[in-house]
Amino acid sequence: MYKFEAYGHENITARHKTTLEFTKDRDVTLKGDCIIGVKADFSLQSIKNFIKDLKNKKIKIIIKANDFTEEINAEINSGFNSDKDMVIRKSDFKDGRTFAVRADKAAADLKRGFVGHLSAGNSLISVILK
Repeated sequence: MYKFEAYGHENITARHKTTLEFTKDRDVTLKGDCIIGVKADFSLQSIKNFIKDLKNKKIKIIIKANDFTEEINAEINSGFNSDKDMVIRKSDFKDGRTFAVRADKAAADLKRGFVGHLSAGNSLISVILK
């Protein structure tokens, strides 16, 4: 298991139909419609260790903010290598920013109440990978 935190932002719209992203950037524009968390504090080395220790490629990504919880099932990309962005994709496309593929949810699939909470401002987001 690996856990990190991120924050909501007033420009989060979560409308992208195939991806979802956490970024270490402090700000996001309305064009970043896949981004659901900013100021993410994940460690690339810790995530690489998490990936190396996995028994199989299937992972569960649990995203919590206030009383909201979302769960995403996906397959890990062993080639993940970004210390800035973490992208989760419904497709099979992999690059260094891709943390997981074949996800069963993207940003647009998240409950709108959850998205509303994230866009209300600086709400704390907990992300659990297992």
